[in-house]
Amino acid sequence: MSGLQVPHTRHVFLSIGSSVTIRGTTLLPFVKDPQLQVDFHTGTTEKSDIAFHFRVYFGHFVVMSSREDGSWKGQVWSSHMPFADGKAFVLRILVLHNEYQVVVNGQHYYSFAHRLQLGDVRMVQVWRDVSLTSVDYARRRR
Repeated sequence: MSGLQVPHTRHVFLSIGSSVTIRGTTLLPFVKDPQLQVDFHTGTTEKSDIAFHFRVYFGHFVVMSSREDGSWKGQVWSSHMPFADGKAFVLRILVLHNEYQVVVNGQHYYSFAHRLQLGDVRMVQVWRDVSLTSVDYARRRR
């Protein structure tokens, strides 16, 4: 199976109950400080606001934030690292009523309160030092 091009960009319409699932591995061992970045953009370009920014500094920490009008807002840091060096990962971001929930390999690890309107998210971008197997978007079931 061939991997996806990185950065990987996908147009979406996020609503409560939808999710984004990312499968991949790091391209480098943790000792070389690889990163993973997932951005939920409010527009269809990289310059648009970011409702949810999730950045993994593998082996070290995770940073979550948002960007409005070109300015980054307060960062939320976590030193909890559920990603394992050399192991494939499944990262799932669930859109709940009040927050994004981040699940890694089937376990909930992080939560980030909504700062921008959910209906504004139009694009997901996944990039940095990763090889992607898949990026799947599931809309809320009615």
